[in-house]
Amino acid sequence: MDSILVTGGGPLNGTIPIAGAKNACLTLMPATLLSDEPLTLTNAPRLSDIRTMTTLLESLGAEVSALSDGLVLAMSSHNLNGNRADYDIVRKMRASILVLGPLLARHGKAVVSLPGGCAIGARPVDLHLKAFEAMGATLELRDGYVHAEAPEGGLRGGVVDFPFVSVGATENALMAATLAKGTTTLRNAAQEPEIVDLAHCLQAMGARITGEGTDTITIEGVDRLHGATHRVVTDRIELGTYMLAPLFAGGEVTCLGGKRDLLEAFCAKIEEAGAEVTETPEGLTVRRGTGPIKAVDVETEPFPGFPTDLQAQMMALLCTAEGTSVLEEKIFENRFMHAPELIRMGANIDVHGGHATVHGVAKLKGAPVMATDLRASVSLILAGLAAEGTTKVSRVYHLDRGYEHVVAKLRGVGAQIERVRDDG
Repeated sequence: MDSILVTGGGPLNGTIPIAGAKNACLTLMPATLLSDEPLTLTNAPRLSDIRTMTTLLESLGAEVSALSDGLVLAMSSHNLNGNRADYDIVRKMRASILVLGPLLARHGKAVVSLPGGCAIGARPVDLHLKAFEAMGATLELRDGYVHAEAPEGGLRGGVVDFPFVSVGATENALMAATLAKGTTTLRNAAQEPEIVDLAHCLQAMGARITGEGTDTITIEGVDRLHGATHRVVTDRIELGTYMLAPLFAGGEVTCLGGKRDLLEAFCAKIEEAGAEVTETPEGLTVRRGTGPIKAVDVETEPFPGFPTDLQAQMMALLCTAEGTSVLEEKIFENRFMHAPELIRMGANIDVHGGHATVHGVAKLKGAPVMATDLRASVSLILAGLAAEGTTKVSRVYHLDRGYEHVVAKLRGVGAQIERVRDDG
């Protein structure tokens, strides 16, 4: 087990390169199952979740090669020999369910374990299954597995009305619909940049898709998809995370490759709190204004609203803001598990259901804390930048699922941070 030690201190200055998006890459990788020709992804992030998805695809017979120090993923599914995604792999990561749509579309059958991942709420897969049923599939939940079968002749186009916005269900249905017979319409579809990125990749493979980035996506099925090379979009969550760093510690940081349109609602909110955000050809430059961080209210929403994946980091910032902030989590239940750890550092936070009230304090104090999930882990590291003394963040294996080289990136702009091996 490793821990990360962070010592609060001076300002941060310099540049931080932003990786390709984890959530986009994990969606793009299963798209290789839709074609017997090679799919190559560039700008891939180097994360444990990517390795887990690689293992899952290889278990189905796909070939995956990590090139250029992991920045390029060369994949081929010309010789698939299975349609069963086993629990031992799927339990490690929520995104594993995204192999279901491609397997069902190309092979007509799939057996996929119900997935695992961070413990931040139930996140049921029923919307995925309803989408496949709208395309004519028959589904059965048995012994913890989804058993799915397409009708004779393959999936058929249909109308999918999502009762609420689901990124994963939109992605799964979008991939499956590319090979369905006829036209499929996805209503109340997710509009995230990762959805648009997936649509662009599928279009490069020969799919006929319109409306990506809106709440209605139309897919005209084709007989087959061909190979392609696609660049993974910038990780907007990593971008937002590092944009917050100088607001904790002071200084000025440029996040290379960042674009404001990936995070408009987030940028507006941190500017309200006292940040100065400047877009340049290099990326996004952030510095803290002359006064203290001001309290703001935050409500997480589907894109283009404030991202749920930046809520923990924002809460940490508001712990030392001037005044009282209210955060409302509307996407996932159980996503305030970082609050007790921040309280160990001297924060004043009251949690009631999906609301957290944060009363700003003068200073946080370094303390031993424990990461409970991916985004919580990095929120505690950021809090450590603003705390007196040293903060020890344990259980950082969560961190490795979503952030590559976090210690090197923060040290590169002047943070006092190191990763240590725990004894025993």
